Amino acid sequence: MFSRILFLLLLALNIGVAAWLFLAPQPTARAFAPVDPGVAELVLLSERDRGGEASAAELASAHEAEADLRNETCVSIGPFPTQADMRAALNSLTPLVPRIQYRDAHTTETRGFWVFLPAQPSREKALTLARALSSKGVRDYYVVTAGDQQNTISLGLFHEQANAQKRLNEIAALGFAPQLIARTEDLPVYWIDFAQNGTHPVDWRSHVNPQLELRQQSVTCF
Repeated sequence: MFSRILFLLLLALNIGVAAWLFLAPQPTARAFAPVDPGVAELVLLSERDRGGEASAAELASAHEAEADLRNETCVSIGPFPTQADMRAALNSLTPLVPRIQYRDAHTTETRGFWVFLPAQPSREKALTLARALSSKGVRDYYVVTAGDQQNTISLGLFHEQANAQKRLNEIAALGFAPQLIARTEDLPVYWIDFAQNGTHPVDWRSHVNPQLELRQQSVTCF
């Protein structure tokens, strides 16, 4: 019986000590300043020099970047007749310039010259005019039977304007009123725009197909 009471007393004592340790206020650690008040913090000479060198390097880099921008010019080269030609030039020039882009455009190209007699009001009148041409010894003509130029009398298609003009003069000398127009076609073309240092321009001609008939023109920088 006595041993049981002693056990319970010891257990209660342990519980009490544990509760006191858990609930007792903890001492606050005191933070010490690295230097005394009023005393400047020590800085190693090597650390100070590295900081100054870094600032100077950043400043010099900024000045160089500003100078490059002031000297920068932008040009456009083209027209490239196919997208494959443009892509090949773009790949060659990209490593040489700070910025580069391409754009699509359209151009009107002459495909030849056409000599003709204007469309007649009816099929019968067109055939009558054709017979008049035949009576004057003209054999190479064609009466257009359909489309936008129906009842027009074609007198020939020519690659060279001089040959077309000669044909027109021959028919006009027979008493007719022929006309001459250039046959044109709207074609897609491609241009490459890039930025460069104006004092050291890129020799782009040595990096593109020399068989292409390209020209250079100034453009607003992008």
